[in-house]
Amino acid sequence: MSEGRSCPLAYRYRPADLCREPHQVSEDVLYIIGGLYGNPYALDEIERMALAEERQGHRVRLVFNGDFNWFNASDSLFREINNRVLEHSVCLGNVDYELANPSDGAGCGCAYPDFVDQGVVDRSNTIMERLQGVAGDHPDIQEQLRLLPRYRCLLFGGLKVLVVHGDPESLAGWGLAHESFVAGNELQLAEWFGKSGADVIASTHTCLPVLWSDTVQERSCVAVNNGAAGMGNLMQDPRGLVARIALTSPLDEAVVGIERNRLNVSLMPVAFDVDAWLARFDQLWPSGSAAAVSYRDRIGGGTSLTPGDVVFPSVV
Repeated sequence: MSEGRSCPLAYRYRPADLCREPHQVSEDVLYIIGGLYGNPYALDEIERMALAEERQGHRVRLVFNGDFNWFNASDSLFREINNRVLEHSVCLGNVDYELANPSDGAGCGCAYPDFVDQGVVDRSNTIMERLQGVAGDHPDIQEQLRLLPRYRCLLFGGLKVLVVHGDPESLAGWGLAHESFVAGNELQLAEWFGKSGADVIASTHTCLPVLWSDTVQERSCVAVNNGAAGMGNLMQDPRGLVARIALTSPLDEAVVGIERNRLNVSLMPVAFDVDAWLARFDQLWPSGSAAAVSYRDRIGGGTSLTPGDVVFPSVV
């Protein structure tokens, strides 16, 4: 397979291994933050959101599940993003993995499926090549990235919350992509929940949001994909999204949410300063550059999805 579509063997793992040793956490709220994409203004807003919850008496843990790097292709921004993110709970995305451990023939490491246009793949490989050049000047950060796990399982409120980047078989898997839910992936979901023993699976990687809930083998299970924290996810809406998993009440600001197993799981908007980020983005990625062609319209205007398109099984 060509660069950007292949999946390195190092990305692979077995669902049955993912929750063997869950890590107990004591917080009341988890923010699962995937796809920050090097956006410091989104990170500012996420920190503000967490502080607002803490002022209400909620203990909040920030969990970054990969691709916190992407557009931060300058020395100062690369170091700022990584220094700030690495203060929290973190697992790798394919972007971060390829910055620390470049794989022969992997390109961006996105493992894009056939339905993704080749132009998107080529541009992602170009972005990765530039970002790897920046990362090479920061060997201390590269070493910190090499030490990060590919997934985390958190014991939260007595339930297992499995945090992955792609899906329960691969760091860059597309099994939890919005497109997979549209196509109908119930049998695969049941297998993954059964083998892993997870109650909640949180993912990102594939850039479009999902909130799914159902009963699997007499257990209430939830899958959530926050799409991207650092750019728009919904129609004419430039706000990012993070997954909020909480033992506390849901927040009114949630785009969509459900309650299962005593947990509130929702997708929360990240209302960062879009104008400031676009100005910074345009300096790094001017018109005609790979990132500008692939992403600038989405950063400014979101996607074609409505909140109702995000919830599975579909509701009338």
